[in-house]
Amino acid sequence: MQGEHFDDVLHRVLANVEQDFISEPVMAFVSAFFLFNIAIMLAEMLLDAGQSKPRRWWDTAGNLAILAGQTLINSTILGVAAVIFLAPFTLLQWYEIPRTLWSWVLAVLIADFLYYWMHRVEHKVRILWAFHSVHHSSQDYNLSVPGRLSWVQDFQEWIFLIPMVLMGFDLFQTLIAFVLVSQYQNWIHTKRIGRLGWLEYLFNTPSAHRVHHGTARHHLDKNFGGILIIWDRMFGTFQTEDQPVIYGLTDNIHSNNPVWINLVEYWRMAQDCCSARGWKNKLAVLFAPPGRRPEVLTIADSKLTDSSI
Repeated sequence: MQGEHFDDVLHRVLANVEQDFISEPVMAFVSAFFLFNIAIMLAEMLLDAGQSKPRRWWDTAGNLAILAGQTLINSTILGVAAVIFLAPFTLLQWYEIPRTLWSWVLAVLIADFLYYWMHRVEHKVRILWAFHSVHHSSQDYNLSVPGRLSWVQDFQEWIFLIPMVLMGFDLFQTLIAFVLVSQYQNWIHTKRIGRLGWLEYLFNTPSAHRVHHGTARHHLDKNFGGILIIWDRMFGTFQTEDQPVIYGLTDNIHSNNPVWINLVEYWRMAQDCCSARGWKNKLAVLFAPPGRRPEVLTIADSKLTDSSI
């Protein structure tokens, strides 16, 4: 691959990925997985409606509107943003791993490990939390919440897939492994399933993920795993479900408008950035953990500063 121009690499990679999405047998499994997730979401909605179970229906409508927007975006050239951004890194591959059953198992395992760290960083860096908070902003917890994903997250999350490309996985296998990790998590967004015995020690389950969406102090920044919960147990971020969970953000947005849901944290971040004193504090707004507001210039501070000049 050395000596190729970037335009040639991009054209070849895009052509190969497009062909793989059409012809690779694994896509039948991915499609079936997606349809299964849609089916159980609709089934849960029907059950809740039939049993008159308490549910924030306008919240659900907002989730579905965001999902529709995400689907529309993915149908444009923006939907292959990750491929475009990752393509140059294929030039640095010293070996391309062939697709076999075992390489698929390895790819999903590595994608799950990288997902854990991506997810953890998204909770610790505010400029990344700005898009991830879209998913957490629902004050309900049901199978429509997985569709509540930021419209711009694909423009950032590809960065965490670079290690897989450098290891030698082709872009199709890298992306599909990551998709499988994400698709697995749909079914765990439910309050209808309790604890699952010994599975709780290995896998991300509804119980474990309910904690992740909780707003109690000891629930914050816990259970980042995608498929496996062992990463949380290994790296000290595991928390068992020990009390009824209150869902949402620590500062809820109280809106079901899909556009505002996608933009609100950026708006809050911009306000804090404008109010912060000095470039150090302005950068801290972007890269410090959410909730840690740097020193800001208040009205009282302004008057004190003016009077002291």
